[in-house]
Amino acid sequence: MVGSIETYMHQHSVARFWERYRVTNAWAPSEPPVAEHFCDNQTDADACAHLVLVGIKQATASALASYEEDGEPVPTSGKLTIVTNWVGEPKALIRTHTVTICRFGDIPPEFATLEGEGDGTLAWRRETHRAFWERSLPMHIIDDDLLVVCEKFELVATA
Repeated sequence: MVGSIETYMHQHSVARFWERYRVTNAWAPSEPPVAEHFCDNQTDADACAHLVLVGIKQATASALASYEEDGEPVPTSGKLTIVTNWVGEPKALIRTHTVTICRFGDIPPEFATLEGEGDGTLAWRRETHRAFWERSLPMHIIDDDLLVVCEKFELVATA
């Protein structure tokens, strides 16, 4: 068996969360949407899941290069995502409503507020995202010209 018993159990908790959601939302497809956490460490991933639950975090940003390197499509309006904590426990269901691609240097201060992390300022957001992308995209230049996928979402359901 590949993976740990914890991974197996969390995959089943995601499936159970989705089935409970489908009971009252017949339009929902039988297969659950992608389940994933924010960030690259437990402290921040768990904090972001909590911020989504309390309605503070309403946006996220990813480098376009990450989608290209992973061979994943850029999110579109209507995309559903199950937000998990670091260990994969489902916490919320979100729906993307707006996606824009812009230069890192052109992201407006209002977007930093919608991301809801840190002190909510554009300066904090820029510093934190730059450090994250330098870790996760070591073969790329992280400057104001980096293309960023800015995704706004709404909380649909909680676990």
